[in-house]
Amino acid sequence: MGEILLKSELKGERLELFAFGSWTAPHAGELETLVEGVSSEVSKAKNVSIDMKGVRELDTFGAWLLERLTRDGQSAGRETIIVGMPAHDRALLEEMHEVNRAPQSPPRKENRIIEALATMGSGGAALGEGLMQCAAMLGAVGVAAARVIARPRDFRLTSTVNQLDRVVLQAVPIILLITFLIGGIISQQGIFHFRKFGAELYSVDLVGILVLREIGVLIVAIMVAGRSGSSYTAELGSMKMREEIDALRTMGFDPVEVLILPRILVLVIALPVLTFIGSMAALFGGGLVAFLYGGMSPEIFMSRLTEAISLTHFKVGMLKAPFMGLAIGVIACAEGLQVKGSAESLGLKTTASVVESIFLVIVLDGLFAMFFASIGM
Repeated sequence: MGEILLKSELKGERLELFAFGSWTAPHAGELETLVEGVSSEVSKAKNVSIDMKGVRELDTFGAWLLERLTRDGQSAGRETIIVGMPAHDRALLEEMHEVNRAPQSPPRKENRIIEALATMGSGGAALGEGLMQCAAMLGAVGVAAARVIARPRDFRLTSTVNQLDRVVLQAVPIILLITFLIGGIISQQGIFHFRKFGAELYSVDLVGILVLREIGVLIVAIMVAGRSGSSYTAELGSMKMREEIDALRTMGFDPVEVLILPRILVLVIALPVLTFIGSMAALFGGGLVAFLYGGMSPEIFMSRLTEAISLTHFKVGMLKAPFMGLAIGVIACAEGLQVKGSAESLGLKTTASVVESIFLVIVLDGLFAMFFASIGM
């Protein structure tokens, strides 16, 4: 192919450039250096000609480099011509001549009020789309559940038992630890502040009512959303990326019935079970802290606890749990089926699943609190 050169020869006010070798992308660095080397001479000449007879190879990069030289000369008022170009290369140069001819439009200054309204609108549209996806998933799960009730032999018992092991049994240690600590913290703070008024005994009321009605189910639901909800989204998203869900449809199986219904059913069962376990652990933690920090004997703690709480407080917390499990399952599975074909999409949907689940759990807790207050529970 020969050595790559760009020789220059000044004849009066005319600068003649002679190109040799291979003007292709693999030699980009060398070509850029040669062009920069003659730039000072080009700036002094009134006319420039580029002789391409010695060029053996030319690709898009070389053609664009020539076009750049030509445009630089024309912008400075110099006449720049290219001679000795073979016919089969001239077509490529003409293509480069038409590239980026339209002037760049100046950046448009947006009105901040319009930008804020547009952001709110897009956010509202995204929220509405998410609600529609969750409603569609809830409807699909309801249809699948009706089919399973009509034909019980289609129920995936093995999958359900496996999910029960993962979601309930394997979650018990972390649920016990977290709720135990939360109960202890509530008890310590209650004793610390009630002590100022000589009413340390009321810290038992605080622990009992708060744990059974609100904190127990709320902490468990948040833990399950972060642990099991994210797992469901990642699993279904990975299956979507590997086209395993499409393969199930091809084989005549309903992915909702095979994959999603057992998972959501398990969450509806798991939340009450874990809530009960977590509430007992929180009460035990509160009693232990009351004994160690507040000097309150276990007999006094239990006596005050039985006076402070009732079966109603327990029922309020337990009634919330299945609905929170259903909400976590629907959101997690809906987000998993929205994963596209990239790892980034999987990460974004998993994050969105956890955030949306926790948000909805807190909203549901507030709605249940108002509902139970209105009916006197």
